[in-house]
Amino acid sequence: MSRHELCFFTMLATIIAFVAVGRLSVRIKGFDVPATNGRPQVSALAHDGSLWYMGPPSNRQGRSNWALRVKNGIWPTVFLPVQSKNAKDLAAGKLLVASRGLGDPNFAQTVVLLVRYDAESVVGLILNRRTEIPMSRVLEGIKTAKDRSDPVYSGGPVEPSAFGLLQSPAKVEGAEHIFGTVYMISTKPSFEQTISARPDPRDFHVYLGAAVWTPDQLRKELALGAWFIFQADTGTVFDSDPDSLWPQMIKKTELQFAGTGPSDADRPTAARTSLSPDPIFIVASALRLTR
Repeated sequence: MSRHELCFFTMLATIIAFVAVGRLSVRIKGFDVPATNGRPQVSALAHDGSLWYMGPPSNRQGRSNWALRVKNGIWPTVFLPVQSKNAKDLAAGKLLVASRGLGDPNFAQTVVLLVRYDAESVVGLILNRRTEIPMSRVLEGIKTAKDRSDPVYSGGPVEPSAFGLLQSPAKVEGAEHIFGTVYMISTKPSFEQTISARPDPRDFHVYLGAAVWTPDQLRKELALGAWFIFQADTGTVFDSDPDSLWPQMIKKTELQFAGTGPSDADRPTAARTSLSPDPIFIVASALRLTR
């Protein structure tokens, strides 16, 4: 073997060894676990047993560890809010989201706003079953409603009466406060007063019928996994696309963890090779240099 060839193979062996050590170093760094700072860990569980996003630690050492883990390609677990299935959370102003397994045609794929909850009965209004019936037809006895073409909603299989939900920043006389700025209207005088003010259809919905349970009955359905409980908000109650409401809500019940970065195997090939060149590529380059 000539001196020139000996130098070439020595250089080639050195390069391959360097690449192997570099890859090993990257993999070791990828599994670095930040040292604890001696303080007790903050639980990601809320008092009702639900999971909540905790965010990056507020102390200086915690922020450093957070940055280190992100830099090394391992994203810390992020906890997202999870719906409640605890019967103690049932109350007026809560949403019931039907589970995928709920086969009752009266409630399959529904989102229900609870408007009353007491020791004797529970009343809810189905939010996502809009009909083609105009409000003027349902409220025939109310003169101020004769020119209202807003479609009414099928509120439920019980109580063939009309109910209204109104969003108002001011207190509504004669109406029941449900939560926040949302009020329920259920009497003829309150309907006449409300409609005479010509409320925006985006802030005023009318429901024909309602959903009614006994508290014990609803608790049993909850225990069987028929419902998920969410806190209501005006955006959900007055959603402009009610047909998409249940699919959106049921997806929220299935979210558990997010923020886990892709593993090394999931990264694009180009990204992997840019971090650590393949030994075959280096050998080919070395051969070209010696020619």
